[in-house]
Amino acid sequence: MSTADVTLRFEEGTIRVETDPPDADLGLPHTEEDPRSKTRRAPAFRYAALRQHLEAAGIDYEDRVLDASNLPDLYSGYELRSYQQDALDAWEDRDTLPQWGVLELPTGSGKTVIGVKAIEKLQTATLVVVPTIDLLEQWRRELEAEFDVPVGQLGGGEQRVEALTVSTYDSAYLRADELGDRFGFVIFDEVHHLGGEGYRQIARLLAAPARMGLTATFERPDDAHEVVGDLVGSKVYEIAPDELAGDHLAPYDIKRVEVELTDEERERYEADQKVFRDYVIQSGIDMQSGSDYQELVKRSGNDPRAREALLAKQRARDVMMNSEGKVETLESILSRHREDRVIVFTAHNDLVYRLSERFLIPAVTHQTGAAERREILQSFREGDYSRIVTSNVLDEGVDVPDANVAVVLSGSGSEREFTQRLGRILRPKKDGRAALLYEVVSVETAEERVADRRR
Repeated sequence: MSTADVTLRFEEGTIRVETDPPDADLGLPHTEEDPRSKTRRAPAFRYAALRQHLEAAGIDYEDRVLDASNLPDLYSGYELRSYQQDALDAWEDRDTLPQWGVLELPTGSGKTVIGVKAIEKLQTATLVVVPTIDLLEQWRRELEAEFDVPVGQLGGGEQRVEALTVSTYDSAYLRADELGDRFGFVIFDEVHHLGGEGYRQIARLLAAPARMGLTATFERPDDAHEVVGDLVGSKVYEIAPDELAGDHLAPYDIKRVEVELTDEERERYEADQKVFRDYVIQSGIDMQSGSDYQELVKRSGNDPRAREALLAKQRARDVMMNSEGKVETLESILSRHREDRVIVFTAHNDLVYRLSERFLIPAVTHQTGAAERREILQSFREGDYSRIVTSNVLDEGVDVPDANVAVVLSGSGSEREFTQRLGRILRPKKDGRAALLYEVVSVETAEERVADRRR
């Protein structure tokens, strides 16, 4: 045992706290007694808070937690815009825990640049965690270009750790307890993903005392962003697209286009809605309550009427989301914007392929292979294609080439989804053109309420 009163060590995703004498009562927060080793333990993410407590209490301690690789002096040539500097300053000025916090900025506003400058400031081994292979490759290219050092990669067929490493959430989840002492700083890109049950463990098992979350939309409808706040820090900076439009992002406009169902579609929609409504009324289920909706889903497993009600609701949703009026409206929009770069968003793959075939537009869905998707996006970037149609796969986590027109034919009531789709057209245009988003909605259907919720 060291002559220090306390020794901190990393051990399989925990901080082992050794005291001399072993039964010393130091009032250490976040720790529990471990009778097997006769020490106290805390989850690894409490490392920064433990150090802060020991220092504030004037307790001598030996810190053997981090085993991070050394880096050469890092320098980035980026010069931050005023709002980017404000975001970085807000993250650095956090009082409670050193350098924790979430930054919420619109897509296209340069969140990656803020992360790069934070790495430059801290000069410590850093892990960047991202949700997709596209973002993995994007971050790796950026770090290699800015710092001219080897950059490790976990995911996409590689498992190589360097002092600067980029990992997918999936790979980090599998290796967090093993790598938890290797990094002094962790950046969670698209940090709202950390709210997922499994992914939370990544942040819990890492000891990294400095933590940054980046996102365009922090709040989650399931309130799991509160868990993220405990693991990375609360939101310390936010700026809306409206505040950047015209100066740092393209000015934009949103137009809602209302379309009517055909007589046949209306008949099918109303019939299926009636089946659903009748069951809900008779069963006393409150559809405004998420728990009641889950009860309906559970009932459908052994109640044929509940199952039919859910199927009827899905059929009605398919009618309003994929109506013929929407297809005709898209034809008009595409004709009007022949000279523009257009991304068409839908909620369903079936509609994507229907539109792709009808208008001869390249399609990108979850079923599109990685190589084909890269080829399509590269051709869009180079101007060989002027329009693409996609389902949710391009909402986030993909480096989408510049476009100035988006058409939302269908989607969920998620504000995040809508914000991300808008963000795909907000990068400043060389010719100063404004961005335009069309939101196509079937009138006198539940889609009107869905559209209102996301706005």
